[in-house]
Amino acid sequence: MTSDTTPPALRPELSFVIPVYNGSRTIPAVVDRICTTFAAMRIEVVLVNDGSDDDSETVCARLAEKFPRIVTFIQLSRNFGEHNAVLSGLSQAGGEYVAVLDDDGQNPPEEIARMLEALKQTGSDVVYGHYVTKQHSRMRNAGSRFNNRIATLMLGKPKDLYLSSFKVMDRFLVDEIIKYKGPFPYIDGLIYRATRKIEQIPVEHLPNVDGPSRYTFRKLVRLWMNMFLNFSITPLRLSIYAGLTTSLLSIFALLLILIDKLWIAPNVTHGIPTVLATIVCLSGLELMILGLIGEYLGRLYLDQTGTPQYIVRYVRRSDSKTSPVD
Repeated sequence: MTSDTTPPALRPELSFVIPVYNGSRTIPAVVDRICTTFAAMRIEVVLVNDGSDDDSETVCARLAEKFPRIVTFIQLSRNFGEHNAVLSGLSQAGGEYVAVLDDDGQNPPEEIARMLEALKQTGSDVVYGHYVTKQHSRMRNAGSRFNNRIATLMLGKPKDLYLSSFKVMDRFLVDEIIKYKGPFPYIDGLIYRATRKIEQIPVEHLPNVDGPSRYTFRKLVRLWMNMFLNFSITPLRLSIYAGLTTSLLSIFALLLILIDKLWIAPNVTHGIPTVLATIVCLSGLELMILGLIGEYLGRLYLDQTGTPQYIVRYVRRSDSKTSPVD
């Protein structure tokens, strides 16, 4: 994170952080639309190329040249994931308010003006955009619903609060988020850890003109795992409950077998398959709990060994200067 010595009067009023992954065909239109919509405000646009496989690096560099006092371009050394890329962008954003949106053009910049106004009026730290009609694929929608329910369980958020990637935050919240140094960030978890002053408003969600969503099933699973293991110990508590429940069921089953043997059918020999099935069931439960504990320990190990959240190859700032890692 760089120290911002810019006088408050010269700082951007609103920063836009946009993680870019294979978005070379859509990001120019997004940036043009932002610059047109917010031409009367002091803004900055922070583009973070998250190891794209296409020519997004070249396109983003051209946008930094086209809008030299607005666009800051961050090139990461490889693909780290959306939330890591957003965190790197937040660490460079200097605006009094910061908006986060996708690179595919599905989040209309005009809605950010409404979200910013709601943020100021309600005194909230963050305002989420709640899509009236989602234009994602069925798989992406199913994954989003599943993650939203898991967040309700793990983070204790209200059921009617939809945690979307389209949001506007104030400076206080951004400064709290970028304090996180762990290798597996989950932005919404960090937000909910820092504040409960959260609002949402209905916003439009445009169709994706660049084909299917780039959010694959693997990425959805990784996001779920980050939320599941990094921001709650509920899984460990659930494993305790599972162990207690299994033990009680085993005791109950043994009592039934004893009653059956003594009073109901004393001459019936109980076979080995029942015993084997019980052993397999309990062994599977034990392995699952050990795997869960191992995942927690593995993440602690990666954290302690300094696994990076992201690695910045270079930053092209809005003053047209290019620098290596800040």
